[in-house]
Amino acid sequence: MGTQQLLLIVLGLIIVGIGVVIGINIFNTGAIQAQKDAITEDCLHLAAAAQGYYRKPAMFGGGDNSFTNIDISDCGMNDVLNNSTGTNLNGTYIIEGIGDAFVVTARSRSDEERVVIVTCDMMQPADDRISVSYTNW
Repeated sequence: MGTQQLLLIVLGLIIVGIGVVIGINIFNTGAIQAQKDAITEDCLHLAAAAQGYYRKPAMFGGGDNSFTNIDISDCGMNDVLNNSTGTNLNGTYIIEGIGDAFVVTARSRSDEERVVIVTCDMMQPADDRISVSYTNW
């Protein structure tokens, strides 16, 4: 083989290697975003169920306009440790409620430093009740 052919083979291998590395990075970024979206969706589902609990009268098993005694099982998730903590394939979820407000804290199962926090204050206008914040994403 001539020098030019060897140079073209090496150049082709370098280009293929760069393409593979870029593809892996894009896939990893997409997987992290998908996990973030799934955990956020779970938190918002818990928040919607918690608002239903808030509005339901106490005689029907609701909070009677209070989040004070809310439990993760009131929001449709199994309380595995009997401490208002629920888990699924996406993460671990903790719900805490006091009066007219509650917080859902979710930690990713793949990286516990990745946290999603959903806060709800029923005393705010309907468009401003729920806020979502992300840590280490």
